[in-house]
Formats: sequence, structure tokens, C-alpha cells
Amino acid sequence: MSSPLDIEKLRAYAIPQATDDYDPRDAIIYALGVGTGLDPATDEIDLLYERRLQVLPTMALVLGSPGFWPMDPSCGLDWINILLGEQRLTLFQPLDPAGTLVGETAVTDIADKGAGKSALVRAVKTLRTLSGTLVAEATETWVLRGAGGFGGARALPGEVLPLLPDRAPDLIMSLPTSVTQAAIYRLSGDRNPLHIDADTANRAGFSRPILHGLSTLGVAARAIIHALCNGNSARLTELSARFTAPLYPGAVLKTEIWDNGGGNIAFRCRSVETNDIVVDSGHATLDAFAATGVTA
Repeated sequence: MSSPLDIEKLRAYAIPQATDDYDPRDAIIYALGVGTGLDPATDEIDLLYERRLQVLPTMALVLGSPGFWPMDPSCGLDWINILLGEQRLTLFQPLDPAGTLVGETAVTDIADKGAGKSALVRAVKTLRTLSGTLVAEATETWVLRGAGGFGGARALPGEVLPLLPDRAPDLIMSLPTSVTQAAIYRLSGDRNPLHIDADTANRAGFSRPILHGLSTLGVAARAIIHALCNGNSARLTELSARFTAPLYPGAVLKTEIWDNGGGNIAFRCRSVETNDIVVDSGHATLDAFAATGVTA
């Protein structure tokens, strides 16, 4: 069992700044890491062919990232017991097929669910050009199993993710993942052994390595782009969701989509094989880059 979170050690830890020089090859590797091209019925050549390349907006989640920094012993985290709880992404402009972006990440909020229970850690990454232009902001919440009991606030501040509509989904799109998808996704920077090493997965309580939550979210983003954006990835400008169960590489992900009008989208995702909800309380915005007035 984990011991209570050493909150002072975490607060004192300086998360490394990360600068990414990326090019079309990196964008294509990322696209492959979220299952692009696996469904023969879905035309995704524009995400895989450098001569007319579109960049998936969810690539902003890996650009400018310091990698799985909780594995650094000096941050005081028991990384084997960390799970991704929520992810939010806001785009301020489309991602170019190539460029240099700087990411700065900081822990902003910590919550204590009680002794023997979980702690919650929220971290925010800002992604900027070298000239300082804000491109994206990513906020993630981690669940630190067994790390509660240090005496913090019981809940994180801010709005919770809204409930899904109380009606049948308007659209459903199922997309496959591959058995090697987690191995490919790791090439974009998240080297957590949980997603590749069976012994690590067993220690964390899973029968085998699980797919990265952000790879699963990338599949959901692709479903929304194809279902509602006619394949134009730049139209997806905001995304948020909660992760509720693991998805294993090779499973089929069914994304249930509600179109609420005005570019306001709700979604959730199920594993076709088990019918488990793996992504819940999902919301997306189309055609509205935050604070810029830019439209796709």
C-alpha cells in the first residue's frame, strides 16, 4: 500500500521545461499511436501522408511534455500507483505540421480523499511558440491510489465535468485499436512501463499492459472528427473527459456522440468487447479556438 503523499516534496519539485522540434514524421508517428489507419472504412490518408498532412489536435497533449516525470524519485510520487483521472485540452490555434513548441508544466492543485484512499493531483501544461504565442493548454488530473491522509482539501477546486445528455446518442462510431498501439504511442514520449511491461502492469493491479488513456482519448477525438467534421481535424478545438476503466490494446472503441448544436459536443466511449465505459463525461467544442477568434 502507498504511504501518504509527501506534499511538500511534490510542491518543491521543479517539473522540467520541454522543448519539442517536431516535423511531419513525428505527427505521423503520433497519429499511428492513436490508431489512425486501422479502419479500412475510414479515409485517414490526410493524417498519414506528409504531402497534405493534417495534425491531430490531440498531439498537443504530447508536445512540450517532459515525459512521465513522476518516475523521478525526487518528486516524491509512488508512480506505480498513478492513474490518469481526467484530461482537458484547449487549443488557441491549429497545430502546424512542423515547428518548435515549448511546454511548461506545473502542479496547481492537490486534494486528499482521506487516509488509505486516493490523493488527486492536477497539473497544467502551457504550450507556446518560441516567440511566446500560446498554442494550447492541457490540464490533467491524476489519481494517486492509497496516497491520501496527508491532511489536504477533500476536493479539487473548479467546475466538475458536466453530465451527458439524458437521451440516446445521435451518432456512434466504432474504431479499432491494435495490439501494438501502446508500443507505438510510447514513441511520442510517454514511457510509463505500465503500458509495455507485463510485470509492471501486474504490480499495478492489471492482468496485462493497458493502453495509455491519452491514446484512447486520441481515438475518441478521431471518431468526433470523422463523425462531425468531415475529416477536418482543425475543427476540433477543445476536448475534456474522465477515464473510468482501462482499455487493452487490440480492443475496439465505440464512441457515443451527442451533437448539442453550436459546436457543443458530448461523448463517451465503451470497449466493444466488454461494454465497459472507459471514457465518460466527454465534451468537445468545434470551430471555436479559445480567445483568438480563429475559425477553422
